Amino acid sequence: MHRKPLIDHRIYTIAPRKMAEFLDVFDRLAMPVLKRTLGEPIGFYTSHVGPLNQLVHLWAYDDLTDYERRSLARDSDPEFPAYLQASGHLIVAQENRLLRRAELPSCRTAHGAG
Repeated sequence: MHRKPLIDHRIYTIAPRKMAEFLDVFDRLAMPVLKRTLGEPIGFYTSHVGPLNQLVHLWAYDDLTDYERRSLARDSDPEFPAYLQASGHLIVAQENRLLRRAELPSCRTAHGAG
């Protein structure tokens, strides 16, 4: 189980048949900024069942203040607008959820979380 108590769960719906192009743009232009400002991601996933053409990415934070601080750093990074410009025509929709870790006694005991 991941240790950070707050997870940023993002879903980008990409235009049909444009996922490869989007992943290239994202990797080249967004990832350097995101790693510099948000840190290392938990992971990236593409949908294969249910709504298609979606990229899901997860980022972990200590708390809401940490999320807001790092999000502001991302948004104000001078290289971030290049990604926004290059990806705008590829993204159909975006969703963002902040998830708090559920404290389950069985998980805390079994996995040493706390």
